[in-house]
Amino acid sequence: MQQILNGITNSVIYSIVGIVILLIAYLIVEKLTPENSWKEIVQNKNIALAIVFAAFIIGIALIISASLHG
Repeated sequence: MQQILNGITNSVIYSIVGIVILLIAYLIVEKLTPENSWKEIVQNKNIALAIVFAAFIIGIALIISASLHG
């Protein structure tokens, strides 16, 4: 039972760490870009920028996942 609880705890901790790292990476990219990307995607419906940011998020998520998995 203790191993199951340790596994669940580790999964939750690594998930939270991964999400925090992903948000930090997004905020860094948001600061580096000249315009407010979220505003451009939502208000101006810029599909190309949405695709670029989706690819960025997927790429960073894969990197974080691989690094946390070992």
